[in-house]
Amino acid sequence: MHLVMIGGSDAGISAALRARELDPAADVTVVLEDAYPNFSICGIPYYVSGEVTHWRNLAHRTVADLEAAGMRLRLDTTARRIDVPGRKLLVTSTGGEEELLSYDKLLVGTGAVPVRPPISGLAGPGALGPSDGVHLLHSMGDTFAVMATLEQAAPRTAVIVGAGYIGLEMADALTVRGLAVTQMEQLPEVLPTVDPQLGALVHAELAAHGVEVLTGTSVQAISKAPPGGAGRLHVQATAADGSAVTRAADMVLVVAGVRPETTLAADAGAALGVKGAIAVDPGMHTSLPDVFAAGDCVVTRHRLLGDTYLPLGTTAHKQGRVAGENALGGNRQFAGSLGTQVVKIFDQAAARTGLRDPSLSNSLETQE
Repeated sequence: MHLVMIGGSDAGISAALRARELDPAADVTVVLEDAYPNFSICGIPYYVSGEVTHWRNLAHRTVADLEAAGMRLRLDTTARRIDVPGRKLLVTSTGGEEELLSYDKLLVGTGAVPVRPPISGLAGPGALGPSDGVHLLHSMGDTFAVMATLEQAAPRTAVIVGAGYIGLEMADALTVRGLAVTQMEQLPEVLPTVDPQLGALVHAELAAHGVEVLTGTSVQAISKAPPGGAGRLHVQATAADGSAVTRAADMVLVVAGVRPETTLAADAGAALGVKGAIAVDPGMHTSLPDVFAAGDCVVTRHRLLGDTYLPLGTTAHKQGRVAGENALGGNRQFAGSLGTQVVKIFDQAAARTGLRDPSLSNSLETQE
């Protein structure tokens, strides 16, 4: 029995470990695009702040630990195409060499990718990127780029676009590093997945530590600052009353949520569901034979709302274990999520579970 797991984060690694727990003779291969399996993406802000002293400490397990558990890791390898009838996966290495991997059961754990809001300067010809001090943040590669800007450009000011979980933690981290931070959020309050009263307390905590918080503010454009001007970059936005808002900054971090990465599964014919995530049953089966999926790329069953999109590491871990067991012929089911989320902001922590008041009539809102 050869099991192939696509993705080296919570879902893929949890599935691989569960399969090896149940059947030490199982042949398990994990295919991942980078060289950082089983890293805590949620811990990135704590590495940026210096609380986590080395990036290697973000790893739940080392490569040696994972290999000792009996899985074969294909690092820096990209899954390109699933041949469902032939039960083969086409992969390419960083050098471009192609290879077909045969499988008996396949798990798609391709996760999520950052949302790129329609902000001028983020896409198209002349788009700004890490070398200009403009960053997205979701992977270890993104993390190294942020750290390079901090260490080489020595920025004094930063604008963070988005005030969800990662945005808030990065406001904390950059402030701890000594930067003057402005946080822009287009919704009426920060941390919009909680009740506004709790969001207001988080807002106050940010302000108490010197973060300039601009809610109801939609960013329109990010551009290079003119020579001799303040900062490397200019951020142009519009306030709720329609007035123009402009800030100069040495770096800009765009953390406006994530979307499911489903291209591989969709191209193979997998059915999609809420927000374009991969549709799965409680056993984490997709619509494709012998293909499972789990983690931030799939529709998640919320115990109160039904099907929703809820990208959370703890959920991905549980789904991965279900998929890993069922790939060996088990009959486990994912029991569902209540959307429990916790975030630390300076000296306070905010948490939610279940439904907030507007969720009684609307779908659960999720960010990061």
